[in-house]
Amino acid sequence: MPSAAWDVVVVGGGIQGAGVAYAAAAAGYSVLLLEKQGLAAGTSSKSSKLIHGGLRYLESGQFGLVHESLRERRIMLDIAPELVRLKPFFVPLYRNTRRHPWQLRVGLSLYALLGGFSASTRFGTVARKKWGQLDGLQTRNLRTVFRYHDAQTDDAALTRAVVRTAQSLGAEVAMPARFLGAQLRDSGAVVRYAHQDREHECEAGVLISAAGAWAAEVAAGISPALDIPALDLVQGTHVIVPGELDSGLYYVESPRDGRAVFVMPWHGQTLVGTTETRFRGNPDQVQPLTAEKHYLVSVLRHYFPRYATLGVRDLAGAFAGLRVLPAGRGHAFHRSRETLLSTDRVDRPRFLGVYGGKLTGWRATAEQVVRRIAGSLPEQRVRADTRQHRLVMTDD
Repeated sequence: MPSAAWDVVVVGGGIQGAGVAYAAAAAGYSVLLLEKQGLAAGTSSKSSKLIHGGLRYLESGQFGLVHESLRERRIMLDIAPELVRLKPFFVPLYRNTRRHPWQLRVGLSLYALLGGFSASTRFGTVARKKWGQLDGLQTRNLRTVFRYHDAQTDDAALTRAVVRTAQSLGAEVAMPARFLGAQLRDSGAVVRYAHQDREHECEAGVLISAAGAWAAEVAAGISPALDIPALDLVQGTHVIVPGELDSGLYYVESPRDGRAVFVMPWHGQTLVGTTETRFRGNPDQVQPLTAEKHYLVSVLRHYFPRYATLGVRDLAGAFAGLRVLPAGRGHAFHRSRETLLSTDRVDRPRFLGVYGGKLTGWRATAEQVVRRIAGSLPEQRVRADTRQHRLVMTDD
């Protein structure tokens, strides 16, 4: 017989799983979070470290996503001010840049509209006489530089803070804990996992998979078999360069293919990313590719002549993470970033899978998950409102 019973069991200790554990605990449910390695050990420590509205998603008409992201950015600034901070972003436009100044001005105006014209959505241009203060930015053929604001965070520290907050509301964490499988029953699921050199079994009102790139692996262990959405894994690599930028973060486009690339200060150095490379293989073995490193170094050298002699061998580091996107044709750059939620049945689900998702939208996704599973669980007394409850900072 199962040794314990939980309203919600969550598999995956990245930002999405952490968010679901927090939102479920805040709603009054008993929660167990299972993480096989360490909090934010996967993609949630290998992102671009941004809490942002997704300016570039306006180009593909994802207005709802941008509106939600700007709302979530405002909430994050309120509930985690130690970890989420507004920073100036600069967008240089050159004679050969694909986007014209009028297009970016329209985009930033729409960005401000979707953000409710708050102070954090104000934008403008940098006077030509101040271009020399922009960290050595290439000024040859430069037409204009736009300045707006978005937020930067430490993604791993944010994930740990969310879990710490969930624990303060009663959630429990088993880590490292390997998910072994689950049997779905009429009233929920029986979950098996390995923890502290022992196999454990527990009952769950609802089992949540927030395993990211390992979603298919989790689904394969569930009986009866589940249909999950067709997914693609896309590798995103960042490189770390010695020396730090002083003025802010830069949003540039690759001269090779027009993709958006961020160049930003990070712990006394400079972070450059990201790439979008289709990934096939074992998610545990993802590594930055040499071609990706060369790609990012070439973008940096193109915009910042002070790095003209920088080579891949001069990098201070590099890391790669995996995004989960809906399967489809065409370049990943143009794919939807909407989060997919999939359940085993429409009414009173016993299983819910979270597929994809952005760092910025973790709280909104978690609240949506809790609403979807509420009919499967007994009504509880709400403990906290995640829109206002300050996150508990970690000790490190």
